[in-house]
Amino acid sequence: MGNKSSPFDAVFESSGLAPMEAAQRSMRSDLPKRFWSEVSLKRDGVSLQVLLDGRPARTPARKLLATCHEALAQELKAEWEAVEDRLDPSTLPMTRLINVAIDRAEEQRDALLDEVVSYANSDLVCYRASLPNGLAERQRTVWDPYLDRLKTHHGIALLLAESVMHVEQEPEMLAALRVLADKRALDAETLTALNMATTLTGSAVLALALTEPGEDGGRAKAIWQAAHVDEDWNRQQWGEDREAAGLRALRWRDFEAAARVLSVTRA
Repeated sequence: MGNKSSPFDAVFESSGLAPMEAAQRSMRSDLPKRFWSEVSLKRDGVSLQVLLDGRPARTPARKLLATCHEALAQELKAEWEAVEDRLDPSTLPMTRLINVAIDRAEEQRDALLDEVVSYANSDLVCYRASLPNGLAERQRTVWDPYLDRLKTHHGIALLLAESVMHVEQEPEMLAALRVLADKRALDAETLTALNMATTLTGSAVLALALTEPGEDGGRAKAIWQAAHVDEDWNRQQWGEDREAAGLRALRWRDFEAAARVLSVTRA
């Protein structure tokens, strides 16, 4: 491909941390057709590059689509191999995440970490319902263990609020959380994944739980469900909104990709 544009550039030109935008793009009728037959990987030092018919795939910033993690390289390869007739960006969540990591994360590291901390200052799991009792109990049962672990293992104690009344978290707690996030974001890819998981769940606490040591054991699904306690409660009371369910499924693809990236480097 050299430095020339390719048919998929327009699909990823706004690739970033906004899965809803990507979902809207996937609904376009003018998505480019698959133009390659073979997907392969090429070792270049510590990195593995994605090749389409022997030519390097590139990010929107025209950088090589590559990763130093073997497992992630294989995921990228599998995504591109699975493309059928049309190049739908919603079916390439790992590619979009790695695009952002390569094009933005390294130079915007501080900004991405600051965004994680900003979510912690109004974190989903810190805002509790007083009524109905069933929802309040469900929130305590699901969310308290994540806050308890953060306090016990890292000394970070976040304040709780009732309803939508904002509570400003203590600056020293937010500073400690930023240090933890910085430590867990080992490289541009894990930083991007951590930021994406935070924005998708509305919770830095839940996103950081993805980085805790140990086997996965369904961790990603449990955390995703924890992020939707309120939504699932309303669905049980009033029935499912099919459009909302469809958007949630698209967001899950992005969250699952972020969780897999974080699991690669989790000790």
